[in-house]
Amino acid sequence: MTNLSNKTALVTGGSRGIGAGIAIRLAADGADVAITYAGNQAAAEATVAAIEAHGRKGLAIKADGADTTALRAGVDAAAAALGGIDILVHNAGTAEFGTIGATSEASYRKMMDLNVDAVFHGTTAALPHMRDGGRILIIGSVNAHTLPFPGVATYGATKAAVAAFAKGWARDLAGRRILVNAIQPGPVDTDLNPASGPFAQVMTPMIALGRYGTVAEVAALTAFLASDEASFITGACIDIDGGFSL
Repeated sequence: MTNLSNKTALVTGGSRGIGAGIAIRLAADGADVAITYAGNQAAAEATVAAIEAHGRKGLAIKADGADTTALRAGVDAAAAALGGIDILVHNAGTAEFGTIGATSEASYRKMMDLNVDAVFHGTTAALPHMRDGGRILIIGSVNAHTLPFPGVATYGATKAAVAAFAKGWARDLAGRRILVNAIQPGPVDTDLNPASGPFAQVMTPMIALGRYGTVAEVAALTAFLASDEASFITGACIDIDGGFSL
């Protein structure tokens, strides 16, 4: 376990899946944690209960990342409740697939709004509340650089964009000792992409380790990068994919 005592964290899209796993792991390591969620209040409340079970302060704020006004208000509310932000984890995102001839304008816009624009607006909203020496962690995807199937281009482009944010912002914020990194999962066992699902029959043979990753493994990497043990890592885009993109 890493030591995040006396730290505060905001995890976007923290009601379920990877986001919930990250929020709970940060709390287990000592941080007070706020999450945002788009609509699943019951799942958000369950995550908060798990945070509080670790003896930490938990807070769920309804804020759709694709709504810039709501997102900025949610960041401000989290900072006010927590007394500032040390760790910002951009986890909220969406994925839709279609070849260039089949991708609608609405699908393109939806992915850009949530996967790219929300990361930009969430960061600019959080920076006035972030203490020097903080962490910004972006949950990206190996699809930023690996496109193994047709129809992944737009989704991959959004993840390549946030990888560029991580690299550029690492230089922009180095003077404040705010470290910025992207975490790029491959196939991970979640309710949206279960390791027992039909798609996994195609994906699993492509993974060098022969299995899907777990939410706990992604959360462990996030907790490490949020900790003082990762104090010389910034501008990195770290694949956690079991060798999927080799």
